[in-house]
Amino acid sequence: MSNAAFVASLLAGAAAGTSTDLVFFPIDTLKTRLQAVGGFFANGGYHGIYRGLGSAVVASAPSASLFFVTYDGMKSLSRPTFDRLIPSNGQMAETATHMFSSSAGEIAACMVRVPAEVIKQRTQTHQSDSSLQTLKKLLRNQNGEGVRRNLYRGWSTTIMREIPFTCIQFPLYEYFKKRWAHAANRDQIAPWQGALCGCVAGGIAAATTTPLDLLKTRLMLSKKSVPVLNLARDIYKQEGWKVFLSGIGPRTLWISAGGAIFLGVYESAHSLLS
Repeated sequence: MSNAAFVASLLAGAAAGTSTDLVFFPIDTLKTRLQAVGGFFANGGYHGIYRGLGSAVVASAPSASLFFVTYDGMKSLSRPTFDRLIPSNGQMAETATHMFSSSAGEIAACMVRVPAEVIKQRTQTHQSDSSLQTLKKLLRNQNGEGVRRNLYRGWSTTIMREIPFTCIQFPLYEYFKKRWAHAANRDQIAPWQGALCGCVAGGIAAATTTPLDLLKTRLMLSKKSVPVLNLARDIYKQEGWKVFLSGIGPRTLWISAGGAIFLGVYESAHSLLS
């Protein structure tokens, strides 16, 4: 990746992440409260839907930048390898490249995203008054598990959710863009067309991975660490299988519309900066 491409990915990713979080934060709050123990109204209902916005805004630019710098860099680095491994099928090699690169991007982004998500979701469910107070409580290590474990609670489940999500979203996104450009007999599509491709791809990925998102939310809101399989079993026994689809509407709406803005802003900013 050239220096110019690196800077373009860095700045375009920051613009995309910040704009999406600012616009769709209330829907994310509603989704979190639907998934929390006790249900929607017990965790705040429609009140204070911008609670936790500070932690989201602080983390959105660096996490999105990390994602796109890693994603764009790994695409150019890994494509020759996948072409050698799958020489007879160019489409399969391209899909494998996008899946691998987006997974690497998500792991990099989660270094920033997970602590911000822990702070944000605890604040959204009224477990504290502000993002700063939530951070102070975590740093005080009241449960004795250590600051790192408190800030990165739900790390494994977040990765477990993000990799399937991104392995669905980005290959679909790139495929839709390619097909649209081919149908229009052009090399590239316009940014607004990229936004529509991101909207559809994000909605499909969001709906499919909602059960993993619920597990991630419950882990982040838990006061102590809980093994994921034990948590899933307990939720199923106590609340039934339908609870794993809690928040599927707001999540799909938020990520569909958010995907349009996120990838639309990214495409616009990247083409401008490039």
